[in-house]
Amino acid sequence: MTDILIECGRALLGEEFVETSLLIAGRDIGTIGSDKGRGALAIDARELLVLPGIVDLHGDAFERQMMPRPGVDFPVDVALADSDRQAIANGITTVFHATTWSWEPGLRSGDNARLLLEAIESLGPRLAADTRFHLRHETYNLDAEGEIGQWLAEARIDLFAFNDHMDLTVASLAKPQKRNRMVERTGLSGEAFDRLVQRVAARGDEVSDSISRLAGMARAAGTKMLSHDDDSPEKRKTFRARGVTIAEFPVNEATAREAAAAGDFIVFGAPNVVRGGSHTGWTNASEMIEKGLCSVLASDYYYPAPLLAAFRLAADGILPLAQAWQLISAAPAQAAGLVDRGRLAAGHRADLILVDDEVPLRPRIVAVIAGGRLAHLTDAGRLIQVSSTSHRAVATA
Repeated sequence: MTDILIECGRALLGEEFVETSLLIAGRDIGTIGSDKGRGALAIDARELLVLPGIVDLHGDAFERQMMPRPGVDFPVDVALADSDRQAIANGITTVFHATTWSWEPGLRSGDNARLLLEAIESLGPRLAADTRFHLRHETYNLDAEGEIGQWLAEARIDLFAFNDHMDLTVASLAKPQKRNRMVERTGLSGEAFDRLVQRVAARGDEVSDSISRLAGMARAAGTKMLSHDDDSPEKRKTFRARGVTIAEFPVNEATAREAAAAGDFIVFGAPNVVRGGSHTGWTNASEMIEKGLCSVLASDYYYPAPLLAAFRLAADGILPLAQAWQLISAAPAQAAGLVDRGRLAAGHRADLILVDDEVPLRPRIVAVIAGGRLAHLTDAGRLIQVSSTSHRAVATA
């Protein structure tokens, strides 16, 4: 692997920006402050920000590559390859594909979950981003418990989330537009979908015990757990008692405050920040950040959002950019238990991005280095040649 010298950028070191150079040696950051490189590749980072790569705990935009229109499927390997290019181009160097395994057939079925897991495991080494499997388990999907338990025991799940959309689903049956969207992704007729919902909902008394068993399996496997859309402090307490220490998209401030008081990680969607509010009308993420009630931002359904959100928070005066960047790099890495990334430090994984911040609110990614490899470059004019004898950078012809 060729060493890479990043020259004279404004690097985020801790909570301040320092003009310096970084030497990437193999997969890791070698030294900071070095102007010497053994390799033949260097990048002129003058007037650019050098930032840790984005760690995205929850992204399901890949579903649009799998099914761009209702009932129109594309192969999983094609979808993953395209999603990888999108993630990298938006500065995401570690991506957790949030894969929903529901009681539904179709897009969020067990068959698709198996295909995605197998594809991530087989294609992972060929993808530019460090691609991981985040399983979103619909808690009413009781028949899947045995297989999910086996996946946990075999350490095949990188993040494990508990989802419960049953009340919302039942309520949506009386709303034609929402009902039609759900029906379309399953491939069922409307009547068959209604019967399925009724049959699954009737097993509600079995759900709590199933959650307890699966949480125990996840704890035994050392798998980090999330609870999705907690709607009350009591629900957050219940999940925390089961070892679920990441609150994902709490739907009101009281629940977020309960999570914060206990030191839980609190995840909100970066699109919420970029758009100025939740598309569902729930919690405003920027307000939660301002109140200290959010520790992580995730791409959710839009890969460009984390990058844009950090700069939006800085422009709005909610957080300095250095602190805003922690929400999409160091904090999610910590939440996921990934101690080797999320900040620029010698010995850490060389995941970093070079950003042109000249235009307010529209940061432009110039280069992305993922795992020590140059994965994305938009300005070849910034490539320079390093002389092996003088170690001085000279422009290439």
